[in-house]
Amino acid sequence: MQRINFQKKLEETIKSEVAAGHVPRLLLHSCCAPCSSYVLEYLSDYFSITLLYYNPNISPQKEYEERISEQKRLISELPVRHPVTFLAGNYEPERFYEAVTGMESCPEGGERCEVCFRMRLREAAEAAKEGGFDYFTTTLSISPLKNAELLNAIGAELSGEYGIPYLYSDFKKKNGYRRSVELSAQYGLYRQDYCGCIFSKLERERRKEAEHEVK
Repeated sequence: MQRINFQKKLEETIKSEVAAGHVPRLLLHSCCAPCSSYVLEYLSDYFSITLLYYNPNISPQKEYEERISEQKRLISELPVRHPVTFLAGNYEPERFYEAVTGMESCPEGGERCEVCFRMRLREAAEAAKEGGFDYFTTTLSISPLKNAELLNAIGAELSGEYGIPYLYSDFKKKNGYRRSVELSAQYGLYRQDYCGCIFSKLERERRKEAEHEVK
């Protein structure tokens, strides 16, 4: 089966909207400031963006608060062509833990992560429908560790359910991830070394210990 080029699909959508002289309203789910940096720089040339920060997976609460603070700071400092506004989601860690019960030992990138992706993208789809947005999408695909094909499949499914077009994307393409690292350095953004949930944090710590033992 031929793999879909999601970056090409994104470029086709942008080209169509530009040709129509339209600046669409985009509901963009963001996982953190570093991942959103390149995405905002890129998409704000073509979209009026509302960034939704909904990440009930993040643990502990202090980590959540630090990430949301950095997200707000980046939006206030990043030069953009079209406006970017911030929308705070609820911090609901109990909802995340309930959803992934029984999946605590799943490896990073497995079934637990799919449940987490779906939870956050559903919140984005609901916000997009409620706000009358033209598209919704997420910054998650910028990570080399995130499955863009899975994220786009979930987005497509929710698009059909809520009636809001999903903006197909794979933001790691065209050196997107590298650019996010550059922007993070430029703005002095806090870059965490784990995805966000307690399970990814523990997995990261185990990896560090194993690396230390090898040395």
